[in-house]
Amino acid sequence: MKINVFIFGTLFALKEGNTNYLIEVNMTKMDNNIKSTTSAHAGTGMDRVIEKKRDNKKLALFGAAGLITLTVIYMIFDSVSGGRTFRVEESRLVVSTVTSGVYEDYIPIRGKVTPLTTVFVSATEGGRVERILVEDGAIVNQGQAIVELSNPTLQLEVFQNEARVAGQLNAMRTLELQLEQNRLRHITNITTLEYEIQQMTRNIERYRRLYANGNYTKAQMDLAEEDLAYKIKMLDITKQSQETDARMQETQLQMSKLDTENLERNLGIARTSLENLNMKAQIEGQLSGFDLELGQTVSPGTAIGQIDDPYNFKLEVQVDEFYLNRIDLGQNGVYVRPGDNAEFPMRIKKIYPDVQNNQFKIDMVFTEEQPEDIRRGQTLQSKLTLGDSAEAVLIPNGAFYQDTGGSWVFVVTDDSTTAIKRNVRLGRKNNNYIEVIEGLEIGERVITSPYTSFMDMDRLKLTEE
Repeated sequence: MKINVFIFGTLFALKEGNTNYLIEVNMTKMDNNIKSTTSAHAGTGMDRVIEKKRDNKKLALFGAAGLITLTVIYMIFDSVSGGRTFRVEESRLVVSTVTSGVYEDYIPIRGKVTPLTTVFVSATEGGRVERILVEDGAIVNQGQAIVELSNPTLQLEVFQNEARVAGQLNAMRTLELQLEQNRLRHITNITTLEYEIQQMTRNIERYRRLYANGNYTKAQMDLAEEDLAYKIKMLDITKQSQETDARMQETQLQMSKLDTENLERNLGIARTSLENLNMKAQIEGQLSGFDLELGQTVSPGTAIGQIDDPYNFKLEVQVDEFYLNRIDLGQNGVYVRPGDNAEFPMRIKKIYPDVQNNQFKIDMVFTEEQPEDIRRGQTLQSKLTLGDSAEAVLIPNGAFYQDTGGSWVFVVTDDSTTAIKRNVRLGRKNNNYIEVIEGLEIGERVITSPYTSFMDMDRLKLTEE
């Protein structure tokens, strides 16, 4: 019986944190019992008390067995009494009430103001910097010259190409002239033959009348008819030759025109390459990153600066990857300007696929008017709508969500003395509230401050100090 009282006394001390005191009390009681026992046996007729030698090994074994027994009993008692308990001052906690209300499905976002349009200025042709016509940061107009390059090799190559193209064009013009002359020659020959045949036909008619009167010989008559037949055959051959040559000439002319167009296009490209040495602004805007020096050599394709639209802007927003599956092109957002609370609607224009540091980037543009007071590089606090608003059971958003992931919470009892761990299922969350799907009732109170100090506990004992 004494052993049981000792064990449960020790167990009670472990639960209440007074272990040293009770162990001291129990040890005192055991010493008193030993002394009383010794006194009872003293003077019973023995001449002397024979002291028994202590067996240290047995004492150690008995002590270990007792400690194990105490540990097992403590664990059983701890499990029966409701799990691990932690004392915490209520003033250090944030306790929120479960309510019902309209859940607005949005997330707060912070966006950096950047130009809506950016055009990079790159050197199409390489060369040496001869003249710098504008300074970095200047506002330039479309088509305005900004820098002049020189490239003697390219200039010589362009001149040679011009000479070669001009020679080929002259050759084609000569071919076209020859083809036209050949066509005219055929027409002349046909006209001549037709005229001769017409003259010979009239002469034969006269020769026949003279032959009928005996004034013209048979031989002369046959010779005139043979000449007429020859001329007719020559006319047919000339016409056939003209048709064949005309088809060939048409094909050659078409090919000549195509070749001429290609050569002229090549010549235009060569001249454009030469003109590109005088670099110009592609759009109106602000020139930046323009740090060329006189005499510097620029390679083809080198970016020498960029031109940003100074009047129209967009927001570059970093969004947590948790919302990746809920973000899509065209989704709406709003920027509320501090001071007058004016709203400026926006929408998602572009989603970047890369995820870095658990975030991904989106571009948002203003759908209507743009705030006049925003500037490049400024940070704006906005809201991005993810879904429609709806009635829901809500708890205030707090730091506990990062500790539990929304899978469990500490619920305060009605008497405000204890908070018990409870599994719950939470849904969507915005900057102010978290949607409760199951596990909590309206009116219950939940600890929404961080759980870092008592993550492994099953219940909290709420104290005033």
